[in-house]
Amino acid sequence: MTGFSFSLSATDGKARTGAITTLRGTIRTPAFMPVGTAATVKAMLPESVAATGADILLGNTYHLMLRPGAERVDRLGGLHEFMNWSKPILTDSGGFQVMSLAGLRKLTEEGVAFKSHIDGSRHMLTPERSMEIQRLLGSDIVMCFDECPALPAEEKAVAESMRLSMRWAQRSRDAFGDRPGHALFGIQQGGVTRDLRAESAEALQEIGFDGYAVGGLAVGEGQEIMFDVLDFAPDMLPVDKPRYLMGVGKPDDIVGAVKRGIDMMDCVLPSRSGRTGQVFTRRGVVNIKNARHADDPRPLDEGCSCPACRGYSRAYLHHVFRAQEMISGMLLTWHNLQYYQDLMAGMREAIAAGTFCDWENQFHADRALGDIEPV
Repeated sequence: MTGFSFSLSATDGKARTGAITTLRGTIRTPAFMPVGTAATVKAMLPESVAATGADILLGNTYHLMLRPGAERVDRLGGLHEFMNWSKPILTDSGGFQVMSLAGLRKLTEEGVAFKSHIDGSRHMLTPERSMEIQRLLGSDIVMCFDECPALPAEEKAVAESMRLSMRWAQRSRDAFGDRPGHALFGIQQGGVTRDLRAESAEALQEIGFDGYAVGGLAVGEGQEIMFDVLDFAPDMLPVDKPRYLMGVGKPDDIVGAVKRGIDMMDCVLPSRSGRTGQVFTRRGVVNIKNARHADDPRPLDEGCSCPACRGYSRAYLHHVFRAQEMISGMLLTWHNLQYYQDLMAGMREAIAAGTFCDWENQFHADRALGDIEPV
């Protein structure tokens, strides 16, 4: 399609690096998408998010349809102008949030009727309405509407849910229509069952999408089971289209997913953790609220270029977190997002150089060291 393309520049094992080209810019893959749920990455200015190296953000259909409303965002120039982000945006379909957040929801073939978690107002989300909302928001990459059952679940229930999602995928494709410059991604479902995943992948490819997501993981099944599924699920999807693992994850989840052929990921973890004092470093996770940091003049991470590490000590970051100062969430979120983007850049370089295995071994070895010794 015009204005959207994907090209691979190198592979190393199953790990891939390349680029997604959109009208609003190029997305270097593997890519991590910070989550801007309500048209903002919490505690960050858009230009600060861009400064970490992020090429694309994720916006949330469910939250934006409820507040401020998709029609209002459209009247105000679309999501990019509304939130002052000029690079690409991917919007999810709203399906996962309806299942996890909304009250009194009723699932039918038509879609999902639900009550807003904000004010109790009643809404109906269907494949057609999801496509309409995402068109009004003006996102560059649109996700088809699907149902995501929580795991573990009975195989019969997973199969029925997957087949419903495939019928909704066709309706999403039909409703999306012809929108040059905008891409529509299908979502593979099927839980942890290889046959169901294969059936889903086949159905999606028959419909035809610009990219393909692996859905229904990181919903409570644990890393080992998730990796077991990722050992075969991405291979069922087209080699020449982007593969997106939804809602993942921790740094070692991300490295493991890229190792298994995933190109795109998103997660609230770096920003949410920043607000709660959990910091990701090359030597593992640091809890800034611990008393051991109170007199520590050193930076969080010597090798990091973010403002938190360049300008502030652990002692200061500990103090502002304990004092509940706003700058704490701002600095720690920036650091975590920088860490995630540095992680992606490191993998892209290693895949291009054919040294991904060595890079991965070093990544795990550094994390195993644990935090630097207390002063």
